[in-house]
Amino acid sequence: MTRERSTQPVASDALVRSAVGGDPASAAAVVKEAATSVSPAVLVTAAVLTGEPAYVRRAADCAVTPRDRQLVELARTHLAGDADRLGALVRDHLVEHPDHLLAAWIAGRPGQGENA
Repeated sequence: MTRERSTQPVASDALVRSAVGGDPASAAAVVKEAATSVSPAVLVTAAVLTGEPAYVRRAADCAVTPRDRQLVELARTHLAGDADRLGALVRDHLVEHPDHLLAAWIAGRPGQGENA
């Protein structure tokens, strides 16, 4: 099995990791960067942080690898509040990409309509 890396630049990767690690300044920076970003991970992170589906739509347009397309679907499912489907999708995704911190973070976030 060949692993595909995301098309995300290294600097964006570090910013996303810091944001999902709980750094409020990095979370704010991700949302700010999402305004002009073409990185699916940045856009998905911003979508999950803000609940704004427009970021997911843009991420879908930018996703070129299967990993990125799966990430977009994880975010879309999370924003839809479908916890059962999200759990199944995350499990499948992490089998193929066990190091994908962002996918695990999305799974651990309260869904839409749940208390944060």
